Amino acid sequence: MVEIAGITPPARFARLSDALAALWDSARLLPLDGDRELVTCWLTDPHAEERTLELLTLQGARSLTLQLPDGPHVLSIRWSEPEVTAKTADHGPG
Repeated sequence: MVEIAGITPPARFARLSDALAALWDSARLLPLDGDRELVTCWLTDPHAEERTLELLTLQGARSLTLQLPDGPHVLSIRWSEPEVTAKTADHGPG
């Protein structure tokens, strides 16, 4: 699950590489100023997927606060819960 709080809604991806690419597609359009180099490395470096997977495994999430003209926005990647459907939802007794 990825999002840039206040800019993009949460989105679910089956592959981490797709999640990183989607975040990059959104983030590269933002006025990142001093954060641009960090965000570029964080999302597009040849080892970005490996580092992100390691942090997801250890911490369950990875986030970075971006300082934009309208204030801070958190870019985040986290494990998502499987979607609950009517067939799998626990409706309790009776």
